[in-house]
Amino acid sequence: MANEAAAGGRDSIWTDLRFRSILAQTLVFGLAVLFLFALTYNAARNMGSLGKEISFWFLTQPAGFDIPLTLIPYSPTSPVLDVYFVGLLNTLLVSSLGCALATMLGFVLAMMRLSRNWLLSRVVYCYVEFMRNIPLLLQIIFWYAILLGLPRWSRADAPRFGFYLNNRGLFGPAPDPQPAFWWVAAALFAAAAAAVALRGWARARQEATGETFPVFWASLALLAGLPLVAYFLAGQPVELLHPRATRFNLRGGMVIRPEFIAILLALTLYTGAFISEIVRAGVLAVHKGQTEAARALGLRRGLNMRLIIIPQAMRVIIPPLTSQYLNLTKNSSLAYAVGFAELFAVYAGIALNQTGKEIEIMAMTMATYLVISLLISAFMNWYNRRVKLTER
Repeated sequence: MANEAAAGGRDSIWTDLRFRSILAQTLVFGLAVLFLFALTYNAARNMGSLGKEISFWFLTQPAGFDIPLTLIPYSPTSPVLDVYFVGLLNTLLVSSLGCALATMLGFVLAMMRLSRNWLLSRVVYCYVEFMRNIPLLLQIIFWYAILLGLPRWSRADAPRFGFYLNNRGLFGPAPDPQPAFWWVAAALFAAAAAAVALRGWARARQEATGETFPVFWASLALLAGLPLVAYFLAGQPVELLHPRATRFNLRGGMVIRPEFIAILLALTLYTGAFISEIVRAGVLAVHKGQTEAARALGLRRGLNMRLIIIPQAMRVIIPPLTSQYLNLTKNSSLAYAVGFAELFAVYAGIALNQTGKEIEIMAMTMATYLVISLLISAFMNWYNRRVKLTER
């Protein structure tokens, strides 16, 4: 009897689906780790036989080259690690701006595509099909060629509102905050806090009385008016540094390089076309009975779209929108074609050729893109859970 009980216990373990699933996953994970270890060990041994040991001491060596666009202090004598951070910040800059601008463009195009105006809808349809079917790399090169075709800086027209536009970029005045500028910053933070409090008060008031309050316009007046009042009361504590013409170039002020304009414009127009179709599909996925109910309540078309249709469509929009954000971030590496100083161009390109550390640099670059993609996915998944419909 004891032997039969033991045999029955063993049979129950092996027939347990959960146990077998955990065992299989553990074995697969162990084999994957063993394979990666063997691959790394073999690569390290072969590199050692060639006199190239895997190490990261090269990050402390001087870079030895200049970078035109940097968001942090940098010079050719800076360490190679600074090259990594310069490229990373430039990648994050163009990716974040591209995602924001492409989202706004996509929503606008989707509303135009859904318009009752036949001509407007057809024009947007042609734009979307045109942009989606041309490779992004060709669009980047096209816009870069257009920008390089602008007049030379010596032949450029007189500045309009303090701005010069030529084949070396867009030059304009750069703000130089003075010590009293912190009053303006404090007013901006105070206006933001007041706008948040106003929104909460308006929501509680509407739930209690049913009356609505123009939160958007009131918040906009706070965010624009309070800092503006503080700006004049503090004696206008911002000085504008205008660009000036020298013998060979324009100096001073602010400059936006044509490489940055080309990559940002191409990423925005290309990804915005895809996002417009995602938004349009999400809007059409909402049952038409929702629109009919809104009309029965007397809501205008704009309020119906903003308060009823779009919130319900977000559950359909967000998952494919996440994929477009990931694609845009990874496609920013195509800026290598026009010489924009993003991560792949300056770190996995120039720095790799300077140091000869292929494995280390490529591993760091791939890990960086992986972390950025995982952070974007995590944020969008959190936002998706926040806006999803909940059943009562």
